[in-house]
Amino acid sequence: VWSFDLGFLPHVASVLSLPPPVHSCCCVQQNNHSAGIVKRTMSTMMEEDMEASELNLSNAATTIDPSVVHSRILQSSSLQQQQQLSNDSDDDDMIDAEQPVFRKISAHEAKGGKTEYRRVRCPAHRYTPLRNDWEQILTPLVEYLQLQVRFNTKTRSVEMKTSRHTNDAGALQKGADFVSAYMLGFDVQDAVALLRLDDLYVESFQVTDVKILRGDHLSRAVGRIAGQDGKTRFAIENATRTRIVVADTRVHMLGSYANLRVARNAICDLILGAPPGKVYNSMRNVAKRMNERY
Repeated sequence: VWSFDLGFLPHVASVLSLPPPVHSCCCVQQNNHSAGIVKRTMSTMMEEDMEASELNLSNAATTIDPSVVHSRILQSSSLQQQQQLSNDSDDDDMIDAEQPVFRKISAHEAKGGKTEYRRVRCPAHRYTPLRNDWEQILTPLVEYLQLQVRFNTKTRSVEMKTSRHTNDAGALQKGADFVSAYMLGFDVQDAVALLRLDDLYVESFQVTDVKILRGDHLSRAVGRIAGQDGKTRFAIENATRTRIVVADTRVHMLGSYANLRVARNAICDLILGAPPGKVYNSMRNVAKRMNERY
């Protein structure tokens, strides 16, 4: 004998066609066959509810694909068609429109027709080399940069100016850097690299900027930088791919930014008193790394 409180099972009561339950506790006696019918009916209804929920979850309309970005602006089909047509017409107009082509203006026109001047003074110890190498200096300035160059004997300076034939707006500054590098003591073949490459720089400093030295101590520091017959200077140049000029207590370096940093650190170690053998070993390691890199 099974007893059920039909107040908690209204849907079972409707299936069995029983009278509506009352709120009071009423017990209905059924045989084993009736109890089995009730259990099968409950399990069947639960299975149907689960199938319906699975169908709802697997519906494509409610499934969100995380790889697709959905727009939050909802439009009707007619508005979407109009938007697509307008976008296609805009793309066609952009394709059909001809791009304007402007000719490259010269440096003379970029300054509004005004002529620019640069003047580089020649030191006394570079006057004779300048006179000997004047033709080699004049050729790249006139033929490559299209500048007008002259040497003023009264002021002992090289004067340059632009003209209507000058095309590059930075030609005057490049020419001034080239002549300035030559006046610092670099060879013409080394200084002309400033005209061809944009990532080359010239860095200058004094020995006393690293360490305050006087008398024989200053002379020995300069001697350590140069080395015997210039051996130390050549070793640093070949290892770091730079050019170094030692003029009295001034040191001038020409090269790229990274190479200048390595050469400057080596020269500073020599000024501070490091033995040349230690610098040779470090330069050998630097040269090996650079060969592996390039």
